[in-house]
Parts: sequence; C-alpha cells; structure tokens
Amino acid sequence: MPVLEEYILSHSDPEPELLKEMHRDAQVNLLHGRMISGHLQGRLLKMFAQMIRPRQVLELGTYTGYSAICLAEGLDEGARVHTIEIDDEMSDFIEKYLNRSEQKDKIKLYFGDALQIIPKFEDEFFDLVFVDADKRLYGEYFELALPKVRKGGFILADNTLWDGKVLEEPESNDWQTKGIQEFNERLAADERVEKVILPVRDGLTLIRKK
Repeated sequence: MPVLEEYILSHSDPEPELLKEMHRDAQVNLLHGRMISGHLQGRLLKMFAQMIRPRQVLELGTYTGYSAICLAEGLDEGARVHTIEIDDEMSDFIEKYLNRSEQKDKIKLYFGDALQIIPKFEDEFFDLVFVDADKRLYGEYFELALPKVRKGGFILADNTLWDGKVLEEPESNDWQTKGIQEFNERLAADERVEKVILPVRDGLTLIRKK
C-alpha cells in the first residue's frame, strides 16, 4: 500500500510548500499529528471546492488549518471558509501558517463549540460543509448543519471508516467508534440526502442535500 500511495501522490498535483512545512511541523510537534488532512485529501478538498464553486463554506474542526487552506485554494474571489476549532490552544499553530498563506483573506477562524456557534449563523447558508470534529457528535453536527445547507449543497464527513473500526463491535467506552457507526447507519437511511462513502484515507462521505 505505501508503494501504491507513493504512486498516487507522485501522479497528483504536488503539495504546496507551506502545507508541506505545516505537515512536517504537525508530525514533530503535535500529539495527534496524523490527524492532519495531508497531501492526497488536501488536493481532493481543493478539487471539490473548484467543482462545487461554493460562496460560503463551513468547516467543523480546524485542527492545524491545513484543510481550511486547501478548501480556500479552490474558492472564487469573494467566497469564504468559516472554520470552527474548539481547542483554543491550537491558535498559535493555526495562525502561524494562516498568516503566511495566500488564502488568509478567504478564511475566517472561530474558536469555541461548533454546536453553539452554528446557530449564530442565523441568516447564513452554506454551499459546502466539511465535518472533521468530535466523532461522538457527528450526528448532532449533521442535524444542525443540514438546515444551513442550500438545496443541492454538499456536506463532506471525514473519518467515516475510522481505521476499519466501523466493521467491529466497539468496546463499551469507545464512544468515538460508536458515534461514527451511528452516524453512518442513520445517514444510510436518510432520504433527505444522497450519499456515497469514498475509501479515501480514513473514509470520506460525500453527501448532497436533495
């Protein structure tokens, strides 16, 4: 698989230098550096943004800011990514790279609980939502975000294969796996949306609001 992954990356668009630097920094200095979107998913997010051409994007779970920058790369002038991060201790890391990015004017960063912040977008509707936050709350994020998505708009949910744990019986206290499993099951039966799970990285579900 590493050889195949190397082939895929070498035949895809290169990772921008700033994001490559951020990726290295995250692996060395952050406890959960592997959570960063990375080269392949980053280029895919940019491509999705170019295809969908959203005016307003909502991201739940900024982490390092890698995915926000990738989404912003694919936006037209005047479009914006609103990205929410619950951990304000990530602010120095995020802003270190965001301030150096050519996309910084397209990104608005919020710190706090997404479940409390989303309702504050009273008159705002989104064409694209990227969910990559607390796996235990995916169902709640989805229900809160869906009314804010325009008809025909998209939601992308990350980590929906969860290292293959979706196929296993979770431990009684494994609330992350339970959250993803419950989200996937509810989504599969939800007739308000069309959906497909892409086996990219750790699973990326593409959801379209009917």
